[in-house]
Amino acid sequence: MSIDPKRFGLSCAITTPMHEDGAVDLPRLVTHARHVLAEGCDSVTLYGTTGEGAALGLPERAAMLGALMGAGIDASQVYAGVAAASLNESVDQGRLALEAGAKGLLVAPPFYFKGVSDEGLYRWFSQLFETLGPSVCNVILYHIPSVTAVGLSVGLIDRLKKAFPGVVTGVKDSSGDYANTEAYLKAHGELAILVGDERLLAKAVRNGAQGSICGVANLVPHLLRPIVYEGKDDPTVNALVDEICSHPVLAAVKALVGHLHGDAGYGAMRAPLEALDEARRQRLFAAYDRITQARAA
Repeated sequence: MSIDPKRFGLSCAITTPMHEDGAVDLPRLVTHARHVLAEGCDSVTLYGTTGEGAALGLPERAAMLGALMGAGIDASQVYAGVAAASLNESVDQGRLALEAGAKGLLVAPPFYFKGVSDEGLYRWFSQLFETLGPSVCNVILYHIPSVTAVGLSVGLIDRLKKAFPGVVTGVKDSSGDYANTEAYLKAHGELAILVGDERLLAKAVRNGAQGSICGVANLVPHLLRPIVYEGKDDPTVNALVDEICSHPVLAAVKALVGHLHGDAGYGAMRAPLEALDEARRQRLFAAYDRITQARAA
């Protein structure tokens, strides 16, 4: 299978391993990043939703980037999430990643004020890109209204891509609504349209989507790769996502990463999020083993 080098492909919305006190566990982060890249991911995306990115400050972000690059992971394999309510913080987050050589940015809209207009959002994104200056590139606009409650309309994306050609290169749709993905594909097919819900990914790829930044890539990148590159449906992935979504999703993915590595030290969450209790962890692990072993059989 020939692979288009310009295609976005598969990026792991990597979990952020933490100690029980909430400090980032850099050695476990490096171990897991190496694992997902070896198992089929084209890149990792730090500080995304699955990585509890909105809870991570600049010193931690710098330490995480330094740990990955110090471990020999190429900067071309790293995207960085930007998520903040203030423009200044978003600029600082973006500048940190770009100066370290990150491939690009996954930028969420400002999320504190609700009911804002497309004009207001256009001004905010414009100020962000203009302040970051000539170094800003490979920006993936992040549509995740279930978290931000601030959506990115087809019209807003149109204005941004025309005003900042070569800067806005993609959109990640984590709405879980295929009709929205379809609208993005129809209006912005020249951009890298990425799908966050793995259950919708194969259909989207068959209709022009370029891949995914997703949480399940922490667990089964080898199963996601044929979906991303060939648009093949996979009932195992769908069943796994359904199971994860029956729990608090971020805590479930992080617990399963520990299960995958045989290391319970991957399970801690940063407040206000909470880890799964032991009974729930064991039910999740049993379901994961049942689903993946059925595939192997």
